[in-house]
Amino acid sequence: MALFTFNRAADYLDAAREMAATGRPTLARLLAEEAADRTPDPDTAARIRAEFPGHSLRQED
Repeated sequence: MALFTFNRAADYLDAAREMAATGRPTLARLLAEEAADRTPDPDTAARIRAEFPGHSLRQED
Protein backbone atom coordinates (compact mmCIF):
# COMPACT_ATOMS: atom_id res chain seq x y z
CA MET A 1 0.00 0.00 0.00
CA ALA A 2 1.23 3.46 -0.85
CA LEU A 3 1.97 6.05 1.79
CA PHE A 4 -0.27 9.06 1.37
CA THR A 5 0.03 12.62 2.54
CA PHE A 6 -3.24 14.48 2.71
CA ASN A 7 -2.64 18.11 1.79
CA ARG A 8 -4.95 18.50 -1.20
CA ALA A 9 -8.29 17.26 -2.46
CA ALA A 10 -6.38 15.23 -5.05
CA ASP A 11 -4.60 13.36 -2.24
CA TYR A 12 -7.93 12.24 -0.79
CA LEU A 13 -9.19 11.31 -4.24
CA ASP A 14 -6.09 9.23 -5.01
CA ALA A 15 -6.51 7.40 -1.71
CA ALA A 16 -10.22 6.86 -2.41
CA ARG A 17 -9.43 5.28 -5.76
CA GLU A 18 -6.84 3.00 -4.19
CA MET A 19 -9.28 1.93 -1.48
CA ALA A 20 -11.93 1.19 -4.11
CA ALA A 21 -9.45 -0.81 -6.17
CA THR A 22 -8.49 -2.90 -3.14
CA GLY A 23 -12.06 -3.73 -2.18
CA ARG A 24 -12.69 -1.16 0.55
CA PRO A 25 -15.70 0.75 -0.77
CA THR A 26 -16.74 2.25 2.56
CA LEU A 27 -13.36 3.84 3.16
CA ALA A 28 -13.26 4.88 -0.49
CA ARG A 29 -16.58 6.70 -0.12
CA LEU A 30 -15.44 8.53 3.03
CA LEU A 31 -12.23 9.66 1.37
CA ALA A 32 -14.13 10.74 -1.74
CA GLU A 33 -16.52 12.80 0.37
CA GLU A 34 -13.56 14.58 1.95
CA ALA A 35 -12.05 15.19 -1.48
CA ALA A 36 -15.34 16.64 -2.71
CA ASP A 37 -15.61 18.89 0.35
CA ARG A 38 -12.13 20.25 -0.32
CA THR A 39 -12.91 20.94 -3.98
CA PRO A 40 -13.98 24.55 -4.59
CA ASP A 41 -15.79 23.86 -7.87
CA PRO A 42 -19.29 22.42 -7.25
CA ASP A 43 -19.36 20.59 -10.59
CA THR A 44 -16.07 18.85 -9.87
CA ALA A 45 -17.25 17.97 -6.36
CA ALA A 46 -20.41 16.45 -7.82
CA ARG A 47 -18.36 14.38 -10.27
CA ILE A 48 -16.20 13.07 -7.41
CA ARG A 49 -19.28 12.04 -5.42
CA ALA A 50 -20.77 10.39 -8.52
CA GLU A 51 -17.62 8.34 -9.03
CA PHE A 52 -18.18 6.81 -5.58
CA PRO A 53 -21.96 6.34 -5.38
CA GLY A 54 -23.89 5.79 -2.20
CA HIS A 55 -25.24 7.72 0.71
CA SER A 56 -23.01 9.75 2.98
CA LEU A 57 -21.41 7.58 5.61
CA ARG A 58 -20.31 10.40 7.85
CA GLN A 59 -21.54 10.75 11.37
CA GLU A 60 -22.12 14.46 11.82
CA ASP A 61 -22.70 16.05 15.20
